[in-house]
Amino acid sequence: CRACHKVDAKLVGPAYRDVASKYKGQADAEAKLIAKVKAGGKGVWGNTAMPANNLTDAEAKTLVQWVLSQ
Repeated sequence: CRACHKVDAKLVGPAYRDVASKYKGQADAEAKLIAKVKAGGKGVWGNTAMPANNLTDAEAKTLVQWVLSQ
């Protein structure tokens, strides 16, 4: 993750704080981001695609909860 993301600044992908801010208050944010982390995606933050990540559901949930706490 850290190859493309930083906590407080855009790198290749958005800063974790920007992700947390964008999804703040959305009831389905955690589930939506878990799916995106596992499957990858593009278009939300620009044209650069985020690759799929080979994580378990539990690993992805822990990661997403941390990102949303920033």
